[in-house]
Amino acid sequence: MKKNISLYILLGLFTLVSCQKLRDKISPIGILVAGTAVEDRVLMSHQFYRDNLDDKVYLVTKGDYTFLVGSDSHLTTDPGRLDEMLAIGLKDDDLFYAHLGDLADTKAEYYYTLDSLLKEGKWRYVNKHYTPKNEYEWIYNDNPDEDPLPITYDEISFPFYPVVGNHDITHNGWALWSNIFHSSFYEIDVIDILDNGDFAVDHLIFLDSASGTLGQTQIDLINQGVLDGKYDDGTSAYRYTFVFSHTNIFRPQFFEFASTFTREETYFLLDQFEKWNVTAVFCGHVHTWDERNFNGVHYLTLDSMCEQNNPDPGNYLVRINVGNDNLSWEPVKMNYSIKKK
Repeated sequence: MKKNISLYILLGLFTLVSCQKLRDKISPIGILVAGTAVEDRVLMSHQFYRDNLDDKVYLVTKGDYTFLVGSDSHLTTDPGRLDEMLAIGLKDDDLFYAHLGDLADTKAEYYYTLDSLLKEGKWRYVNKHYTPKNEYEWIYNDNPDEDPLPITYDEISFPFYPVVGNHDITHNGWALWSNIFHSSFYEIDVIDILDNGDFAVDHLIFLDSASGTLGQTQIDLINQGVLDGKYDDGTSAYRYTFVFSHTNIFRPQFFEFASTFTREETYFLLDQFEKWNVTAVFCGHVHTWDERNFNGVHYLTLDSMCEQNNPDPGNYLVRINVGNDNLSWEPVKMNYSIKKK
């Protein structure tokens, strides 16, 4: 027994020394989560954002709208549940999709399947919401302009917005994930044209928490105000602000996984959500449903939509109903189940 205890101590010391050299690539609970550290991912993401400011995505809608949120699809060879999510959003005219990370398990063939699925999803989306003007150009069906300018297929953005999860970056998966989505730390504005001709702007913030920590670079950028959207008088420019993170903030139940954010980062986020005047925060990771209000912010933690984790049909998606004077959410049932051989 003494020999075993000594061995455990030696292994622990070796791990501690080794992990010190890799601390940026290891989560706070000691799990190797990536070949690319959160600092590097955020720097690359922010550089991509700055280099593409002219192509910044704005979503434009008229009046009330909805969006669909899912989490932890862990796609492998069977894309059934993710395909169902895209089909539900298309059928019900959701303005956009948000995915809370762990999109696919990290293997090149799985990301090829994911890329093909999203390309097919975009094709169906474009054919529903756009009318071809000629062989190369399309016109948006609900464009408020009387004589809208046509755009090419490549200029049309498919409104599927994910955060990166820990399973997305294992085994150097960041190269696969970023090749499709480019950025893990970004924002999108939704411009809502109201019935009275005025407009309101809603703010979508996507954080990189795949390593279980924000990292100093992301904290520094947030403190610099890159996501603030404040007027000169300090008031918020936004009607509603929604934040999306893979790592959960709260533990759903005492026997579930706790958040891997450090205590200091948790306090930082809670304070920052208040400064941003956040309406709701959406999290995944723990594969368990949770809902709570804290300090005026609504927190929803979603269960996994993966058919391997939850093989039976169930309410694995959430739809957010956004109105100028009201906001609500509802569960959305998924019916796809694993095909029996």
